[in-house]
Amino acid sequence: MHDLSYFRDHLDVFADMAKKRCMTLDLDGFGALDKERRELITATEQLKAQRNKASDEIARLKKQKQNADGLIAEMKQVSERIKQSDERIAGLDARQREVLLTIPNVPHSSVPVGTSAADNKEVRCWGTPPKFDFQPKPHWEVGERAGILDLEAGAKIAGARFAVYKGCGARLERALANFFLDVHTREHRYTEFLPPFIVNSASLTGAGQLPKFAADLFRLEGTDFWLTPTAEVELHNLYRDETIPEERLPINVTAWTACFRSEAGAAGKDTRGIFRQHQFQKVELFKFTHPEKSYEEHEALTRNAEAILQKLGLHHRTVLLCTGDMGFASAKTYDIEVWLPSSNEFREISSCSNCEAFQARRAGIRFKPKSGGKSDFVHTLNGSGLAVGRTWIAIVENFQQADGSILIPEVLRPYMGIDRIPAAKIASF
Repeated sequence: MHDLSYFRDHLDVFADMAKKRCMTLDLDGFGALDKERRELITATEQLKAQRNKASDEIARLKKQKQNADGLIAEMKQVSERIKQSDERIAGLDARQREVLLTIPNVPHSSVPVGTSAADNKEVRCWGTPPKFDFQPKPHWEVGERAGILDLEAGAKIAGARFAVYKGCGARLERALANFFLDVHTREHRYTEFLPPFIVNSASLTGAGQLPKFAADLFRLEGTDFWLTPTAEVELHNLYRDETIPEERLPINVTAWTACFRSEAGAAGKDTRGIFRQHQFQKVELFKFTHPEKSYEEHEALTRNAEAILQKLGLHHRTVLLCTGDMGFASAKTYDIEVWLPSSNEFREISSCSNCEAFQARRAGIRFKPKSGGKSDFVHTLNGSGLAVGRTWIAIVENFQQADGSILIPEVLRPYMGIDRIPAAKIASF
């Protein structure tokens, strides 16, 4: 969310932002709304000053035993006009806030201008694609052959875009989450949380999910509760409406949760397999930082996510998103994309963003300088460290063998207790 005064005084900045983000903003409509509000406030203040002056006059008349009935009657009408104006101003304030809540963040100056993913910029690449002496199969075929993935059962239990992991498949999902958390807490110094998987509207609004993305969320009917779309929401709201001492920054937190998304805008995309699901598991990384250090911390967070893929031996690249492809709340985003041999392409496995003060302003998260000066908004950063299901896909595809078995990366073997998932329908332990 943007500061009202800044937004009002820099409409040219936001017109340029909208152009770069390939979107339309009704800035003229906002200007008309703001003008009406300010004119009404001025007129109402004049009425209040008139009423205050009349109150003094009424008191004087009564003290001198003079008739003040006419002035009292007039002020009753003025008070009613003030009441109506205050109600109108409150309504305009609400409308103005609703508008501001739908305005995306301004991209950082280092973000390339572009209209789509084709304009994203690769910043680094790690590893090389695996070589096969057979045609690699997609993860759903490998998983079904090994008896570790059951899409039919997922559809029977819940519907399309749900899956059931079986045997070693379920163990692999659990092993990955534990491995991610161990690396981030022990090596990268994040504090682990296990938050609720249900959040309220205030939390979603503070994180930038509402009102913009309501159609992509699952709401519990008749309540103010929603299924969380990402642990970014819970971690961000740990400090909602709080002021953090500067010496505590940066605060690095992580959490594993299930995530739930309706995928309303993804009709027809990735309909096979488990790449795009209504329910998936993810380990989230989140930072509360000093504004002067946020871009340094952004680079560190991105490297933390990349380190997981490197430990697993998975070929990947990191791309800087262009203005037309970046998220609503982000000022700058790196996507980390892992190699999937079945489709011979990179696919997103993590998105690491610096939201600057955009989320903190929505949620009222400030820091108090050591010097004792005026408090200011923190900068918030988030990233997947990693999406568990998509890492599951990458391992199954990149480490598949000709006989249908799947090799386990060495760093995961202590978590799995085996070095290979056999091709048999039912794995024995």
